[in-house]
Amino acid sequence: MKRFQAIILLVFSFYCFSAHPQVAGNATLAVLDMPVSARAAGVGFDFLSLYDDDLTLTLGNPSLIAPRHSGHLAAGFTNLFGSANFGMVAYGRDFKHLGAFTFGLMYDSYGRFDGYDEAENPTGSFTAADYVFSIGWGHAVDEHVTIGANFKPVLSHYESYTALAFGIDLAATYMSLDHSFSATLMGRNIGAQLTTLSDLSERLPFELSLAGSYKLQDAPFRLMFALTELQHWDLTYVDPLNPTTHTDPFTGQTTGPTPIASFADKLFRHLNVGIELCVKQSVFARLGYSYRQMVEMTAADAFNLSGFSVGFGIRAKKFEFAFSRNGYHLSQAANYINVSLRL
Repeated sequence: MKRFQAIILLVFSFYCFSAHPQVAGNATLAVLDMPVSARAAGVGFDFLSLYDDDLTLTLGNPSLIAPRHSGHLAAGFTNLFGSANFGMVAYGRDFKHLGAFTFGLMYDSYGRFDGYDEAENPTGSFTAADYVFSIGWGHAVDEHVTIGANFKPVLSHYESYTALAFGIDLAATYMSLDHSFSATLMGRNIGAQLTTLSDLSERLPFELSLAGSYKLQDAPFRLMFALTELQHWDLTYVDPLNPTTHTDPFTGQTTGPTPIASFADKLFRHLNVGIELCVKQSVFARLGYSYRQMVEMTAADAFNLSGFSVGFGIRAKKFEFAFSRNGYHLSQAANYINVSLRL
């Protein structure tokens, strides 16, 4: 087992330090960046780092997979934009000598489209979708540290075109004995395309992220943070139609953000913050904020809540329901719904 752990650490380190920097829009299979858990989406995160029985959290963070998730079943649905929607189903199982595993299937359907040939003659309608199969494994190294991995084969089917890819998530979590503090370092979407939709081979959306949570003693809330895209410092995008610098046509002097403002802008684009409030013992409220999402989705002369996410959850002995809403865009927000059963 120690040899296996060393191999995982070696592979994780290799990809963390050798992977090419990537930002959103420069890689294929964006479905791999979709939050699977409504609970995580409620605080605006891709994955959470905390000790919990919620099976949906393990799909985003495999180092949380543990024997306590054995026999748990979860399903989820997300309406995106237009006729696009995202769904998932997952099951956890402990095999004792082999370890704790999760099995999941996620799909991202982009809707139905009208097809036309080069002469603009209709050829009928077609669909486009991505399917992600997930096999996750988790292991407790000691009472503080857990590790885990998700192996994710991906099938893309657009009209008559098909492509295959595989990705791997590698994660390590540190947790305090009382579970009040935890932090997870994870390399997500390590892998490559096996076959492509065309002759062009694209990269998967690799990301190195750090997430953590902290609950004050006897406090009814938990604070959360995430540092995203750590493999690439500058996440800014300059819109040529809305530049951040301006040149005076008469003097030729250029004005723009100060060095301090520019540094702060780059820094906060990596930071997400959230809070989960326990209203009652089985009722939760969630709120999250992403500065990067806010500045990228801000529309001129129009108010919107891009960057903010909200959600709530209800938990019973063998049942859990979670709902979240994230305002990705001015025109429409995405709604996440998860249902979990403890069989």
